[in-house]
Amino acid sequence: MEKSQSDLCQEVLSRFHNEGVLRDVILIGSWCIPLYKKHYLKESLIPPLRTMDIDFLVPEPKSIKSSVNIPDILKNLGFIVDFAGEQGYIRLIHPDLIVEFLVQEQGRGSDKPYPLPSLGLNAQPLRFLNLLSEKIIKINIEGIIISIPHPAWFAIHKLIVTQRRTKTEKADKDLLVALALLHDLINMKQSKLILEAYKSVSKKWQAKIINLLEKKQEKEILKIIKNEK
Repeated sequence: MEKSQSDLCQEVLSRFHNEGVLRDVILIGSWCIPLYKKHYLKESLIPPLRTMDIDFLVPEPKSIKSSVNIPDILKNLGFIVDFAGEQGYIRLIHPDLIVEFLVQEQGRGSDKPYPLPSLGLNAQPLRFLNLLSEKIIKINIEGIIISIPHPAWFAIHKLIVTQRRTKTEKADKDLLVALALLHDLINMKQSKLILEAYKSVSKKWQAKIINLLEKKQEKEILKIIKNEK
């Protein structure tokens, strides 16, 4: 019997848990949304989302405690190794899911994959991922402990990413999620955390976020990040 996408995701997480991989990674991307909605938010304005990508951030790649071969762990689930782009970023491809590992891009950046020999693959370096590791929450799913970004930091990250997208559809999706998530947090009286997350980014990006929110006439969010009484 074929597994549904959610069942497959659960099995991937379970195998990573059993091998100790989840101690070294943070689940990021759209798969955080259903976890926020089920385990953190009281009510949510975020519409249902479907994505094939399940992304893991390795916040401290030089301090990985695990010693496993992730392609081997997932092989009998039907995942195959794919080398993406000219540089050969490793992704694990399944008809229903794509598993990818990411690291924070350092310095001037590089288009070369970051080797993760302790995990048996490599990772793609990207900007602004450090924001997603600044404040995390832990979710317990049937005994599996998963680290995910706090939703305030997740939303602020989305407000940055949406302005860097080249594809309008993805940019619109990021913006929709960010705004809905911020309003969810406002309804939960978590305005202080929104302000804290906003202040954690550079002055340059603070200004760009304000400009975007002004264009969208998001007065309630603007009042919070401008710290207006």
